[in-house]
Amino acid sequence: MASLQSRNQGRASEPYIDSCMREKSELFSSTESGDFQPCRLNSHAVTAHITRDLLEIALVFAFILVAVWTPPGRVNSFFSIVAAACIMAFAIAGRWGPREMGLTWPLSGAVNILLAGALLCGAIAAIGTALRFAGAGNALPWSRSWQYALWALQQECILQSVFFLRLESVLGSRRAVWAAASLYAVVHVPSPLLTVLSFLGGLLFCEFFRRWRNLYPLGIIHATLGLTIAASLPDKWLHHMRVGIGYLTMHS
Repeated sequence: MASLQSRNQGRASEPYIDSCMREKSELFSSTESGDFQPCRLNSHAVTAHITRDLLEIALVFAFILVAVWTPPGRVNSFFSIVAAACIMAFAIAGRWGPREMGLTWPLSGAVNILLAGALLCGAIAAIGTALRFAGAGNALPWSRSWQYALWALQQECILQSVFFLRLESVLGSRRAVWAAASLYAVVHVPSPLLTVLSFLGGLLFCEFFRRWRNLYPLGIIHATLGLTIAASLPDKWLHHMRVGIGYLTMHS
C-alpha cells in the first residue's frame, strides 16, 4: 500500500506542461498519420497558448501583407525586415522543437513527396503546351532559378513552421491544413491564377507536412512546381509570378 501510494503521489505531482516540453519530439504518435496529440494543460495554459499562437500568426501575416502591397522603397524594406525578424524570433522562441518544425528527418516521406511533385510538374507542362496559343511562359535563367529555389524553401518554413504549427495547436491537424492553405492563397491576391494554384498547392504542401514533418522535399517540389508554372503557363496571366501591388503594376 505504501508503495502504491507513493507512485500515485508521484504521478499527481508531475508538471504536465514541463513534461510535455521536455519531450517535445514525442508530441506526434506517428510520423505517418501526423495527427496532433495535444499536451495535457490546464485551462489557463491552453488559453495563453492559443492567444500567443493567434497573435504570432496575425503579426507575421499582417507584416507580410503590408510588404506585398507597398511599392519598392524604404517602407517596403522596413516591413520586409520586420516580417523576417518576427518569423525568426517566433521560430526560435516557439515551443516546437526541430522535429516538429520538419528539420530533423530529411528522408521522411521524401520518395512520396518528390514523386507527387514530379507528376504534378509533368501535368503542368502538358497543360502549358495545350495553352501555348494564349502566350509564352517566362522561363527563369539559372542565375535566378536558384534564388527562387531558396525563396521557395523559405516560404515553406513560413507556411509550415510558423502558420501550420500554430494553427494546428488551435484547430487540430486536419483543419489547420485548410486554414494554412487559405492564408497562403490570400498572400497571392490579386493574381487569379496564382491565388487558385497557391491554395491547391498549400493544401498539398500542408498535408504532406502533416503526415511526414519534413521541410526539405517540400522545398524542392515547391521550387520545381513554381519554376514549371512560370515556364509553362502564359506569362500574361502570371505577370512574372508577381503578387500584390507588383501584379497590378506589371504590364505584360
